[in-house]
Amino acid sequence: MIKQGNIYLIPTTLGDTAETADVIPLKVNQIINTIDEYIVENEKSARHYLKKIGIKKPLQEIILYPLNKHTDLKQISSYLNAIEKGKNIGIISEAGCPGIADPGAEVIKLAHQKNIKVIPLVGPSSILLALMASGFNGQSFTFNGYLPKERNERIKKIKELEKLALQKNQTQLFIETPYRNNHLVEDLLNNCNNATLLCIACDITLPTEFIKTTTIYDWKRQLPNIDKRPAIFLIYKI
Repeated sequence: MIKQGNIYLIPTTLGDTAETADVIPLKVNQIINTIDEYIVENEKSARHYLKKIGIKKPLQEIILYPLNKHTDLKQISSYLNAIEKGKNIGIISEAGCPGIADPGAEVIKLAHQKNIKVIPLVGPSSILLALMASGFNGQSFTFNGYLPKERNERIKKIKELEKLALQKNQTQLFIETPYRNNHLVEDLLNNCNNATLLCIACDITLPTEFIKTTTIYDWKRQLPNIDKRPAIFLIYKI
């Protein structure tokens, strides 16, 4: 009887300028050289990453299955066929750790339903790194993903999260599409209490990394330009 393969959750760097040796453990390099098939968000960037991290097998021999907003969820099950033949499969996110604010969670959910062993590998998570560096409550926190695009709805959500941070003593984390960062910051500064703490964690693990926590009042006097730079935002109480 053929022993069933495993699913490995392959972490990636949080930006192309990051040195892989600085943020990706050597074990990840060892694991990728035992895998022939991957489920990936973007085929081009996945091949680039595998090459950068030191895959030895020719890239043209690697099978990549796309997993993005256009993927039919019914198709995902077929991606796991190789596991029944004893092969391992890797999941590669666009940035950071698969399954965290990432479509890979759908595959992982299916793997558990099929009793497939899921093995997460250590790598950078912008959410956890931002929380670590913020000085905020790390025992009670919520990641809220993207806030609403429509401005009035976004402002309403900001006020709701600020209230939760105060009432529940809970850190509230959220993100925005990089080119809309400045609009989000403007809404935060105009609608949060001056005493509310805001942490902006930008370009985490990259040479241009910027992480700072201070009050809304102080941010109004020293606002950085984070336009088009990947960032995590956290709010908390004094």
